[in-house]
Amino acid sequence: MNPIAFEVFGIGIRWYGILISIGLVLGVFIAMRESARLGIDENIILDFIIFAVPIAVLCARAYYVLFNLPYYGGDILKMINIRQGGLAIHGAVIGGAITAIVYSRLKKIEFWKLADLCAPGLILGQAIGRWGNFINKEAYGGPTNLPWAITINGVGVHPTFLYESLWNLMIFIFLMSIRKKKKFEGQLFALYMMLYSLGRFFIEGLRTDSLMLGNFRVAQLVSLAMICAGAGFYLIKGREKR
Repeated sequence: MNPIAFEVFGIGIRWYGILISIGLVLGVFIAMRESARLGIDENIILDFIIFAVPIAVLCARAYYVLFNLPYYGGDILKMINIRQGGLAIHGAVIGGAITAIVYSRLKKIEFWKLADLCAPGLILGQAIGRWGNFINKEAYGGPTNLPWAITINGVGVHPTFLYESLWNLMIFIFLMSIRKKKKFEGQLFALYMMLYSLGRFFIEGLRTDSLMLGNFRVAQLVSLAMICAGAGFYLIKGREKR
C-alpha cells in the first residue's frame, strides 16, 4: 500500500498522518463527552488539547532523536523533518503529562481528574495510529512462521503493530467499561499506564527497530518504570480509599 494517500499542491499527505489525526479527533470527542457527563466545562478540554498536541509531537520527536543522535550527526534540518518518520509514543505521553500538570495548576483543576478524562481517548488513538506503521512497513517484529505473519522484503515477520493495536483496543474497552465505577481520581490513568506498559514490554521484545540504551531496549525500560509508577499510585490511593 502506498504510504502517500494523496497530494495537495505537490505535497504528499501520508496515511500515517491521517490515521494519527483520526485517532486524535476520536480521542478529543471521547474526552468532550466525558467532560459533559461529569459537568466539566468542555472549553477546558479544548484549551488543553490546543497546548498538549503540539507539545506532545515535539516531545515525541525529541525523544526519538535523543536515542538516535549518531544517525542524525548534528544535522538540525534532518532532526526536525518528521515527514521522514521518527515519533516515539513514550515521548508524546511524557510531554502530554507535563503539559497536563502545568495546565491543571493554572486552571486550578485536579490533574488526576484531567488525566482520567484523557486516558480512554489516548489509548484509542494509539490503537488507530499503529496502523500507520503497517502502511509505512515499519515497527514490525522478527521472522516467524505463524499464520498471521506479514511479509516484509520477502520474509514473514511478526505484525507487532497489530499486536499492540489489538491490545490497546482491549484496554480502551476496559477503561470505558469501568469509568463510571472508578474508586478514586487517577484510577483510569494508572490502569492505562500499567496495562499499556505491560503489553508494550512484551511486544517490544519482538521488534527489530527498538531504540536502544546500551544493551537495553529503551521502551522496555520506560514500560517497567510506568508499571511501577502506576502500581505504586494505585496501591497508595487504594489504601487511602479504604
